[in-house]
Amino acid sequence: MGVDPRQILAGFLTVTMFVMLANMIKREHFDSVKTPAAANIRLDENPAVEQSLAKLPGGTTTGPWKEDEWQELKPCWAKPDLGNSEKSTGFVTFSLTNGPEYHVSQIADAVVVARYLGATLVVPDIRGSKRGDKRDFEEIYDVEKFMKSLEGVVRVTKDQPAELSAQNIAVVRVPNRVTEEHVEEYIAPIFRTKGNVRLATYFPSVNMKEITKSKADSVACLAMFGALELQPEVREVVDSMVERLRTLSRKSDGQFIAVDLRVEILEKKGCLGGDGTKTCYGPDEISAFLQKIGFDKDATVYLTQTRWHGSLDSLKESFPKTYIKENIMPADKKPKFLDSETSEFMKVIDFYICSQSDVFVPAISGLFYANVAGKRIATGKNQILVPATISEATASASDFISSYISKKNHLAYSCFC
Repeated sequence: MGVDPRQILAGFLTVTMFVMLANMIKREHFDSVKTPAAANIRLDENPAVEQSLAKLPGGTTTGPWKEDEWQELKPCWAKPDLGNSEKSTGFVTFSLTNGPEYHVSQIADAVVVARYLGATLVVPDIRGSKRGDKRDFEEIYDVEKFMKSLEGVVRVTKDQPAELSAQNIAVVRVPNRVTEEHVEEYIAPIFRTKGNVRLATYFPSVNMKEITKSKADSVACLAMFGALELQPEVREVVDSMVERLRTLSRKSDGQFIAVDLRVEILEKKGCLGGDGTKTCYGPDEISAFLQKIGFDKDATVYLTQTRWHGSLDSLKESFPKTYIKENIMPADKKPKFLDSETSEFMKVIDFYICSQSDVFVPAISGLFYANVAGKRIATGKNQILVPATISEATASASDFISSYISKKNHLAYSCFC
């Protein structure tokens, strides 16, 4: 009796199906070991689960994630020294105001002025927007690092001398990115007459595009990029929040997006500039932008908004893994850094998280965007995507790279190489 070829084929197909089924069962089993109880686990409610998931392989989300094109750059300025200049008896004092995006510029201007005058720079205090909101420098920044970084460049004293008073110190307004020519013409005569000056920096422009080089560039670069460092406790909080975001971003290999979006700012400022161009974008617009350039719903998004606002609900619907500070800050740190009456800590935390994220989206134009861009350029984190209203169904993220990056016209490019 002959063998029917159809029976042989049927038997082969049956065996093949059983093998495939066994492999599928095996894969599901190991997947369930890697991701315990994959259904409906909220990481922000279960620290133990978060720890177990932190080491999981990701890579399942889609979007225009990319490796940074360049590695961390090297400072290309030469550290100047005081040489044999005579010590001045005068002092330069100032305060850091308005948040970290202003601090870096205020530090740079003060160092340039003090060096040119041969004066001693007094470590500044930090003042918030509310009356009486005043902090010591070392509450936020590393004062020893600050003083050490300026050794041989300008003389620095930690405490304001007792002899300084309102009667023997003149307040002078200083334009951001002050030049030596400006110091000589407008500040030096007052300093020689009065003996001491207090600086009040103003900002004629909020961009950080490179301008004509001056002899003060090396000093300004050092002060802006090499002098300010967070004090250990604040740094620890920032690092823990960044690590939490990376844990929550396991489907995108630990990569996350930081969006500078603050509802209170959007409500106060019109989003159309004098020339009709958009200067800020709301939650709905940011949601549409991220989707159209290719980010999917599994992308993790960090917002600089401090407390949740109802207008953010639509963004969270599109990107369920959207978080603000109170979602990811360690519980034991909230009383000091989140629930305090001052906003200085919160501004600093946002500034440094945005500087470290894999993608940065400035929903609001201004100095925060400009100086975050500078820190990112220095560390090779070049994926800064400037939002826009996109009429097409999809668009390429590369079309929205910040001009600071695409044109390399940020001041940071004259400081790093």
